[in-house]
Amino acid sequence: GCTADCTRLSIDTEMRLLVQTRPAFGGNILATIVTPEHRPQMATVRPGVMEALQRDSARKGEIIPIPVDIEEEDIITKVLKIAKEPRKGIPLDEAEIIVSGGRGLGRPEGFKMLEELAQLLGGAVGASRATVDAGWIAHNYQVGQTGKTVRPRLYFACGISGAIQHLAGMQESKVIIAINKDPKAEIFNVADYGIVGDVYKVVPMLTEEIQKLRT
Repeated sequence: GCTADCTRLSIDTEMRLLVQTRPAFGGNILATIVTPEHRPQMATVRPGVMEALQRDSARKGEIIPIPVDIEEEDIITKVLKIAKEPRKGIPLDEAEIIVSGGRGLGRPEGFKMLEELAQLLGGAVGASRATVDAGWIAHNYQVGQTGKTVRPRLYFACGISGAIQHLAGMQESKVIIAINKDPKAEIFNVADYGIVGDVYKVVPMLTEEIQKLRT
């Protein structure tokens, strides 16, 4: 058995099983999966979920060639073309700074304001599932269970309420700054710094102050 796109892995030492957690039903729940009847137990993990270890040049591995006797007619699928979408800016899972927007922006034009701040900081723009579902921004900007899992040095959550689906994709960020006009928003429970206010007033003020510091 193989479980794909896992967001968490652990070991049940008593049953000697790999416990695999992944989003299910469109990201509305987290499913816990075990494969007791199959060996080997395998899983793939979503990029960004686990922090990479520092490279250890002293460690060596052994490459074991395994001959495989497969003819072309044995393969029922054929790759006709590989089309890569041109990258615009820094990919989310590589960005050190991410400025994300949620439903609190109120309209798609709000992302232009966030993009200005992100460019100034040398970062990337992210988004909540609600804004993607509303058609305000493309899916490849989405952070969360059904989007990208990220762990940047600095994460701005602008107008994001803090639903568990979104938190699962960004709560490992080193520093989280939340901007929301609702003082009871769940995002403040995981934020290192919280600003209660209108994103359309706070973000331009931040952008202006950072520009002053850089001139």
